[in-house]
Amino acid sequence: MSDNEQELGITERKEYSPGDWYAEVVKKAELADYAPMGGFIVTRPRGYALWEGIQDYLDERFKSTGAQNAYFPALIPESYLERESDIVEGFDPEVAWVTHGGHEELEERLAFRPTSESIITPFMSEWVRSHRDLPMRLNQWCSVIRWEATETKPFFRTKEFLWQEGHTAHTTEDEAWDETMTRLDQYEDLYEDVLAIPVLRGRKPEHDKFPGAHTTTTVEALMPDGKSVQGGTSHYLGQGFAEAYDLTYTDEDEEESVAHTTSWGLSWRAIGALIMTHSDDQGFVCPPKLAPEQVVIVPIWNEDNQEEVLDYAEDVTEDLEDAGVRVELDDRDERNPGFKFNEWELKGVPVRIEIGPNEVEDEELTVVHRPDGEDTVEDRENVAETVESHFEQVYAKLYDAAKENLDENVREAYETSQILGTIGQHGGYVKAPWCGDEACETVVKEEIAAEIVMVPMDRDEDPIGDECAVCGDEACETAYFAKSY
Repeated sequence: MSDNEQELGITERKEYSPGDWYAEVVKKAELADYAPMGGFIVTRPRGYALWEGIQDYLDERFKSTGAQNAYFPALIPESYLERESDIVEGFDPEVAWVTHGGHEELEERLAFRPTSESIITPFMSEWVRSHRDLPMRLNQWCSVIRWEATETKPFFRTKEFLWQEGHTAHTTEDEAWDETMTRLDQYEDLYEDVLAIPVLRGRKPEHDKFPGAHTTTTVEALMPDGKSVQGGTSHYLGQGFAEAYDLTYTDEDEEESVAHTTSWGLSWRAIGALIMTHSDDQGFVCPPKLAPEQVVIVPIWNEDNQEEVLDYAEDVTEDLEDAGVRVELDDRDERNPGFKFNEWELKGVPVRIEIGPNEVEDEELTVVHRPDGEDTVEDRENVAETVESHFEQVYAKLYDAAKENLDENVREAYETSQILGTIGQHGGYVKAPWCGDEACETVVKEEIAAEIVMVPMDRDEDPIGDECAVCGDEACETAYFAKSY
């Protein structure tokens, strides 16, 4: 193996050292690099293209369901934060403060937004006067900073990250709850339909809700290493934020009423989940809907047939481009086909088309799937339809593998030792009857760093057992324990 190929390839193994493997894939697949400040990353064009794909998918759906994009300042006055005490208490350890402008000390500290309820809600209160102004649905695409004390990992957990945050106000609790569920549905669709990752839906336990929220709902994705990823959250905030920031309206009876509000957000952690779920020891693997290049065409020629092979490959490329397929023709003369195969596998292109003199003569194409190397010979005619069929096959392979991992790794436990032993040996989710006391989670967390990542959405759903698996008191719901990113 040449030095170039060694430098190109992945040297760590996903099964044995997933952390080092993940970092190597992120860097060598040209998704991100490390910034000079600890905990920050530089997002490279290929990585940012993934975020743009996620943004395009969600933005269209947000707008189709009434949300409008806006933008609010990145810096929030301390006095604004303090108006909602739960926000201050919940985010205080993570807030980055600006204290000086140039050489002058500021009269009031400014927080770099850890989230924007405290800057958006006051303006919504100015813009809302009557019930005719509601519902109001705002969304912004931006970055936030949370000064995480824990170990950081590109996309999964960084001090600055990109996300969207939606904020809405409604006249009734039912309407606000429907909004909360609409956004959770859209997050679930993104994971399942675009990222090819199945998720579990639930809500966070009371002690782990968004600060100040009435209910926090979540989609959770299981990674191959047995850890859970909080994929996106949608919060019904009740009336607490509206009361704190005087978000009121005149109802149909000319009475002043307090609005019901929601907030909902998804970050580039979704990219981390994508990389961790599907990628392998050859590099990045990307589902077709999101891939920056959906198809790479590699012509294989010698001096005698170079012109006809390249002409044939260019015609195929044009047909795919005309059909809206994101396609790359790799006609570099200085790289051999084997190097090109390895490079595009590393970068995650889901479908490769190989064209040599035999394909030209027979008017065919050799189509290769990235996830498993399966190859088939297809007719040249109707290449766009053929490629779309292969996209569906690649998606199915990725989704089915992730679904199998999830299905095999949801287990039940009825005693503390069973929770600890099951997570310690297998990882994954462990469902256990729970009394609702945070102290019982703490027992598990202190032993194996696992926590309750969610409980069932339906508050009236009966727990899977009568007694709490940890303390033995009466169980009120089922807790899903897991280690998490």
